[in-house]
Amino acid sequence: MTIDAATPHMRTHVAAEAARRRTFAIISHPDAGKTTLTEKLLLYGGAVGRAGIVQAGQGRRAATSDWMEIERQRGISVTSTVLRFEHRDTVFNLLDTPGHRDFSEDTLRVLAAADCAVMLLDAARGVERQTLRLFEVARARNIPLITFVNKFDKPGMEPLEMLDHIEKVLDITPFPMTWPVGIPGDFRGVVDRRTELFHKFTRTAGGATRAGEEIVEAAQAADLEPDVWPVAAEELELLDAVHEELDVEAFATGHATPVFFGSAVSNFGVELLLDAILEMAPSAQPRPTVQSAPRPLDAPFSGLVFKVQANMDPRHRDRVAFLRVCSGRFERGMKATNARTGKPFALSYAHEVFGDGRSSIDEAFPGDVVGVVNAAELRVGDTLYVDEPVRFTPIPSLAPEHFVTVSNLDTTRRKQFQRGLDQLAEEGVIHLLRRDPVADPTPILAGVGPLQFEVAVDRLKREFGVPVRLDPTNWSYARRTDAEGAEIIRRSGDGELVYRSDGMLLGLFASEFKLQRLERDHPDLLLDRLLDR
Repeated sequence: MTIDAATPHMRTHVAAEAARRRTFAIISHPDAGKTTLTEKLLLYGGAVGRAGIVQAGQGRRAATSDWMEIERQRGISVTSTVLRFEHRDTVFNLLDTPGHRDFSEDTLRVLAAADCAVMLLDAARGVERQTLRLFEVARARNIPLITFVNKFDKPGMEPLEMLDHIEKVLDITPFPMTWPVGIPGDFRGVVDRRTELFHKFTRTAGGATRAGEEIVEAAQAADLEPDVWPVAAEELELLDAVHEELDVEAFATGHATPVFFGSAVSNFGVELLLDAILEMAPSAQPRPTVQSAPRPLDAPFSGLVFKVQANMDPRHRDRVAFLRVCSGRFERGMKATNARTGKPFALSYAHEVFGDGRSSIDEAFPGDVVGVVNAAELRVGDTLYVDEPVRFTPIPSLAPEHFVTVSNLDTTRRKQFQRGLDQLAEEGVIHLLRRDPVADPTPILAGVGPLQFEVAVDRLKREFGVPVRLDPTNWSYARRTDAEGAEIIRRSGDGELVYRSDGMLLGLFASEFKLQRLERDHPDLLLDRLLDR
C-alpha cells in the first residue's frame, strides 16, 4: 500500500533516505585515469568482484563505464554513464563524465544532477585545460570538490609543489587529507592525517583486486620505511603548522578542496577516497528552481531530466531519459506532469541504471537517478512533478565552436536521415542548425569539438543505416540572440542567422573581428555564449 506523500511518516522516510544518498560526478582531463578510478571505486564499493566485471545476480557480465562501441574503438569516454551501488548502508550514484574537451556539454548536463564532484588530477601534469574548464562550471554551481591526485606511483610533481599548483591555478584552498610517503614514482603509502595512521600499500596483479594494506602507527612507520619516512614526517609537521583544519563552509561552496593522493591503477588510496565521499560529500540537496526558492526534499515528487540516450539496447531501439529525483518519493507507475508541456506523463517503465545494464526499480528517493524508458516526450532540462507545480533552473549548453554541413548520401533514406538528426539533437550529441526552420536539405551540425561529429556520423550509420558526408564551413563563433537581434544580424551582413532544432535563434560568425564589430556597433544586442535549454 502506498503511503501518502504528504503524511509526516512519508516526509520523515524521504528525509532519511535522502540522507543516505551520495550523488557525485568525476571530472578530469583526458588520460588522467578517470575510467580507471571509476572502476576501482566500484571495486572497493563491492559493486564488482574484479575491476571490469559486474556481479549481476548469479551471473556475471562484462561492464565498464565505457559501453558504446565507438568508446571501445577509440579508448575514450564520449558519453556520461550512471553507476549506482550501495556501500556501508549508503547509496552511491556515480555519474561518470566524458574526459575529452569535445564532450564538455555532456559533463555540463551531468553536473546539473550532482551534489558533489571528484576532481581527478594527473600527478605529473596537474590542472590541465579541460580540468580548468570543468572546474569553472562546478564552481559556478557551488559544487563541493574532492581532489584526488592520481598516478603518484609514476614520476611527477612533489606533493608540496602540487598543493601550491592547485591553489595558484584554481584559486581554491587545498587541504591535504592524506599525505604520500615516498616520492612520485616510488610510492610506499599514505598517512591519513585525520587518524595519523600510515597505510602501507602492496601491489596486486594488474590492479584487478583490492590492494594489500598494512595500517600502522607513525612510530612503526619509521621502522617500516626508514629511508623515506623522515622526509614525510618533516612535511607532515609543516602541514600541521600551516593547514590546521578544513574550512567546512568553504568546501561546501567549492572554495576549498580536501586533497587525497594515490594511484587508481594500483588501487592505492582508493578506499580512503571512497570513505571520504561517504563522510564528506553532501547528501542529496534541494535543487534551485525558477521560482527562486529551492524545492524541499520532502515536498511531493519532482525530478530533473539531465540526459537522454537512445539505442542503449540496439535490439529494442529504446530511448532512456535519465531523471534525477529532486524531491519526494518516486514510485514506478506514478503519473507526473511535464512542466514544459503541461501534459501528464506516466512513469510506467523505470529502471535502475548501471552502465548499459538496467533492472526494474519500484521506488527511488532524492539523489537517485532513474532511467525512464521509452521517453519520447522528454527532453534534456525537463522537470516532472506531482501536485505542487515546479520548474528547475535550465541546464545551459555551451556555444559551439565547430560547424559542418551534413548531406545524406542515400536519398532513399530521407526519413531516417531527418529522424536520426532530430534524435541526436534532442540527446545533445550535436546542435542541429538550419537556415530555414522548416526545410534545409543540408543542415548544419555544430559542436564544441570535432569528435562530436565523429560520434554523430557513427551513430547515423549504425543506428539509422544512413551514410552521410560532412563538409567544412567558415564559421567559428555562435551566439544566442532574439528576434530584434536577428533582424540586426540580417541587415549587418556580419553574420548568418540560423535556427536551432528547438527554435532558438543563433547568429554564426566567421571571424572574431566581425562579431566584435557587431557588439561594438550594437551594445544592447543580445549575443549570449550560454545557450539555455
